[in-house]
Amino acid sequence: MLRALRIALGLLTRFPLPLLHPAPSDQELGHSVLAYPLVGALLGLLLTLLAGLPWLWPPPVQAALLLSFWVWSSGALHLDGLADSADAWVGGIGNRQRTLDLLKDPHCGSMAVVTLILLLLLKWSALAALLAAAQGSLLWLAPLLGRSALLLLLLTTPYVRANGMGATAARLLPRRSGWLLTASLPLLCWLLAGTIALLAILATLLLFVVLRHALQQRLGGTTGDTAGALC
Repeated sequence: MLRALRIALGLLTRFPLPLLHPAPSDQELGHSVLAYPLVGALLGLLLTLLAGLPWLWPPPVQAALLLSFWVWSSGALHLDGLADSADAWVGGIGNRQRTLDLLKDPHCGSMAVVTLILLLLLKWSALAALLAAAQGSLLWLAPLLGRSALLLLLLTTPYVRANGMGATAARLLPRRSGWLLTASLPLLCWLLAGTIALLAILATLLLFVVLRHALQQRLGGTTGDTAGALC
């Protein structure tokens, strides 16, 4: 499991980690998906610890610094997926293959820019509000639920591309262990944070159902970019 966590950290974060030797096998890539929620928990713990420091700046500035760390720590990987998805969803409307082609296009269009600006503005506002209310101790919930949603998506949704690391991981994901982990996470969150955790879980599930339905309607499944957009 430690090696699976190391693979997941290498994919989902930009922390300076040594290269794995030997290179991960296909089976290990599948098992690494089980570690996605743990990566989210580690990121959330770091954010919570940073939020608890004796800052000299007011909450809006502190929120901007926390958000900058949040973006850096993931290498903006999921923001890139969101940007690609926004461009593809608008540019490929009514056409599945056109949508898939645009998801692979490295260029950034106007819809991607607008979507990223709005998302970052919302995240900054939410951070500032939490800090102003002295609720920074709840920051661990968002990264944990975001990476847990990735696990749930790969458990329930076909991966539409036949090749690549994402396709291999989705195909070889241990499903029984994945479902046990997914079922236990809400209980853990509730034990740690109480009612607010249940509200956050319900909001996450609502977003998950809406986005998964849209992915099924347009693509018949998910890709790495649309999974990143969900996160």
